[in-house]
Amino acid sequence: MRQPSGTDDGSGEGFWRFSLALYARPGIGDALIAIQDRAGRDINLILFGLWLGVSRRRRLDAAGLTAAEAAIAPLNAAALAPLRDLRRRLKTAADEDLKMLRRRILGLELAAERLVQYRLAAQFPGAPVGEPETDRLAAAEANLALYLGDDARSPEARMLCRALAAFIGAGHSQQRPEGETRPRRRAGYSAPSPPSIARVRRRRF
Repeated sequence: MRQPSGTDDGSGEGFWRFSLALYARPGIGDALIAIQDRAGRDINLILFGLWLGVSRRRRLDAAGLTAAEAAIAPLNAAALAPLRDLRRRLKTAADEDLKMLRRRILGLELAAERLVQYRLAAQFPGAPVGEPETDRLAAAEANLALYLGDDARSPEARMLCRALAAFIGAGHSQQRPEGETRPRRRAGYSAPSPPSIARVRRRRF
């Protein structure tokens, strides 16, 4: 599959793999969708803030958040939001042809989300990481609080923070900050792979 345009330093793919792996953790998909539906927040922007904190120890400011929102607005308005709405309208369809079309729409929706994530990652192409001593979880939580505002105190947001702490503790980091050496692997150790697209589809279908 051709890599989406928008970044050439691996950041987009790193962000995508991070999102797949985090989304696959128990309860995370439901928490993200609950925040999206209740507060009108963009799941990809939530994940972007978390990834930026974890992978680059970066804290977004208001200007950076505004730029990120503007960068993905055309894709959201013209493709992602209409595809999501159509998929949801077909959720209860009993007609087999409509079910088949819904599965295809879901594939297009995921492709659009990937493009959105590549575009978000491109907002910081080759950007230097934060100070080495900056806590990754603290940076991610700060980004979450900036974007969610009061909703950062919701049960779903707290679940995200707990899951992210466990995620970091398990050694998941798709892009190791510059200057940080990679730990030596134990004999017989193999790095975990991100969940497949099919698994993501099943969790969202």
